[in-house]
Amino acid sequence: MTDEPQLQAKRPVSSSLAGPYGHPFHPILVTVPIGAWVASLVFDIASRVVHRPDFLTQGSQWLIAVGVIGAVLAAIAGFLDLLAIPADTPAFRTALVHMSLNLLVTAAYVGNFLWRYSTYTDGGSVGLGRLVLSAVSLAALGVSGFLGGKLAYRYGVRVADESTQAEGYTPGRNAKDVRSVV
Repeated sequence: MTDEPQLQAKRPVSSSLAGPYGHPFHPILVTVPIGAWVASLVFDIASRVVHRPDFLTQGSQWLIAVGVIGAVLAAIAGFLDLLAIPADTPAFRTALVHMSLNLLVTAAYVGNFLWRYSTYTDGGSVGLGRLVLSAVSLAALGVSGFLGGKLAYRYGVRVADESTQAEGYTPGRNAKDVRSVV
């Protein structure tokens, strides 16, 4: 049985900005910075092993920029999800750490982008310091992702309640009996 604080954390503060009940926008938006920043690290490493690395170095820098833009959009939706979690709960404290780590990672990538910008056209490989900053930032993002998973899968933040979930497991129901497939 779900109590009132749990139900509060499952409902969006704003459906139009954070996503409708049971289908939040934050989880889909985080795929943009994760994918862009993982790809930028791959480009960084590759730039150190190819003969003419300029296209990889520049590609990596722009992937970082795409990731930062995606992180800002994901942060907006995530912040709205945070507002739905009752304060003074383990879920709220976990969400604060998750948010803080994400903000630090995003700031690190902004700094990394600006650091790279000064050598954007030199045609060389990504410097070791910049590569290490990307790797450490990505590791911190992994820790934050673990905490995000804990929020969704352990605490059920923005996940449909169990009675709604049970609709998908009721034998004998067909598509016309289900209120919303999407």
